[in-house]
Amino acid sequence: MCELLGMSANVPTDIVFSFTGLMQRGGRTGPHRDGWGIAFYEGRGLRLFQDPTASSESEVASLVQRYPIKSEVVIGHIRQANVGKVCLSNTHPFVRELWGRNWCFAHNGQLAGLVGEKTFYRPVGDTDSEAAFCDLLNRVREAFPEPVEAETLLPVLVQACADYREKGVFNCLLSDGDWLFCFCSTKLVHITRRAPFGAARLKDVDLIVDFQSQTTPNDVVTVIATEALTENETWLRYAPGQWALWRHGECVASG
Repeated sequence: MCELLGMSANVPTDIVFSFTGLMQRGGRTGPHRDGWGIAFYEGRGLRLFQDPTASSESEVASLVQRYPIKSEVVIGHIRQANVGKVCLSNTHPFVRELWGRNWCFAHNGQLAGLVGEKTFYRPVGDTDSEAAFCDLLNRVREAFPEPVEAETLLPVLVQACADYREKGVFNCLLSDGDWLFCFCSTKLVHITRRAPFGAARLKDVDLIVDFQSQTTPNDVVTVIATEALTENETWLRYAPGQWALWRHGECVASG
């Protein structure tokens, strides 16, 4: 299985700490050696870094760890290939334009027998993940030809995720840069950090960060992952079928 990483914050925040922990699981402390990727929103722009090599050995991953990009919404992924060969076109996150915005998606799991109408969005690679993303966007585009608020979108997003879940394992992260949506099929956790901030210690590498020295009392940062990244904090686990919509670090809708 792959692993996911997401962040929603109310101020531009770097995710170097969490990213450093996740990258160890790509071949060093975990088996996810088949590529990795991470996307940082900057307004309507999107910085996307991908590499089909193991993240623990990737020079591109090392560059990202040295380059503290600040963003309010981030989606990351490390891959253990099940469907589709190991190559750049099969590396998450996937990105498509809808309503003049960059939509970004990453998936953990495996789907069987997914058949979606290829009406507008079509996969570039050959993964079940990208096929699901294209099908989801086709559903959204058909239901709402013009832009709508995320809260209006939710019934379509949740129904699509429920349909994919019937075909296998479907844990996912989705964003248009304004909000971050997550859906849990089997395994997903999150933590929201706010004042008073403390120190956190990564599980996968000897690294401790005191967030109090790097934040203001008004900062709110939520990190979502497949498995907890730190060993001295309490991460909240999602139940199967549970979903949440995040904006500026706060949960604005869930079910």
